[in-house]
Amino acid sequence: MIQFIFWFSLVLFLQGESVNSKNQAFEAYDQKIPGTSLSFSMTPIPKGSFEMGADESIREDEKPAHLVELDAFWMGTHEVTWDIFELFVDKNYELAISEEPIGDRVDGLSRPSLPYLDMTFGMGKEGKPAVGMTQYGAIQFCHWLYLKTGFFYRLPTEAEWEYAAKAGSNTPYFFGEDSNLLSDYAWTKENSNETTQQVGQKKPNPWGLYDIYGNVLEWTSDQYDPEYYKSSPKENPINPSLNLYPRVVRGGSFKHSANEISSTRRFVSDPKWKQIDPQIPKSQWWFPEAPFLGIRLVRPLNPPSEEEIKAYYGQAPIDDY
Repeated sequence: MIQFIFWFSLVLFLQGESVNSKNQAFEAYDQKIPGTSLSFSMTPIPKGSFEMGADESIREDEKPAHLVELDAFWMGTHEVTWDIFELFVDKNYELAISEEPIGDRVDGLSRPSLPYLDMTFGMGKEGKPAVGMTQYGAIQFCHWLYLKTGFFYRLPTEAEWEYAAKAGSNTPYFFGEDSNLLSDYAWTKENSNETTQQVGQKKPNPWGLYDIYGNVLEWTSDQYDPEYYKSSPKENPINPSLNLYPRVVRGGSFKHSANEISSTRRFVSDPKWKQIDPQIPKSQWWFPEAPFLGIRLVRPLNPPSEEEIKAYYGQAPIDDY
């Protein structure tokens, strides 16, 4: 019963039912990380409706196409890069580059165990997307951002991600149907040299989102259910992550071929991503075999209450199996 109440509350606040508005114009902005020279960009995604899924797809989990209505939100123009994510991972690094004290609340935050291997997988960090974090680790990074900035950042829902990627289109790609054109917009198996690339080098979609396809897969909030579209609610749908696997990731990566990627393609997390992790239970922070997995941030226009924010960030990690 307690778990049901928690998830019911989580669904309500992700839908924006509980509003504690901050009077900020709904326009693009740069979020500075206090005490540093670092920042990241957010772009507004307007409230609206769209057809989610694709009846013509060969994949049954993309059917049926169905109408979804979403509240407005901001989304990161780029995938989260190592220069910012590493501040969260390593407190000593954050202390070293900060121009002011990081604060007691930030200092007391639970942080990832430092990985026992190179989580860049030799691909480099400068301007490149951070990779290999678990969904729990991604949520706790959002918690760190909240403590640093005072703004509620979270992972996108699966519906928010697809709506933002489509940007008003109803074709396999926001630019049409021809996968041969994907190289203008994405790093895929065909052009990436099997490595992540610096963010923002390709063309953005009409809503200003770079690398929404390719480069790295991106976490969403949702549990994966191949049948979910048959019963998905119309307004602000979310399928809460009650189990560790599988969870929905979107967008494809530098390891995926162009014909494997589309706005509607649903990818899933896999326990094999922790196969070489020697810990028992396995790490709650890292996927040592997921160099293709990253984060893109969302900030809802109507933020939830403080209690609901605490519930979101306070989710306990689920032990691996």
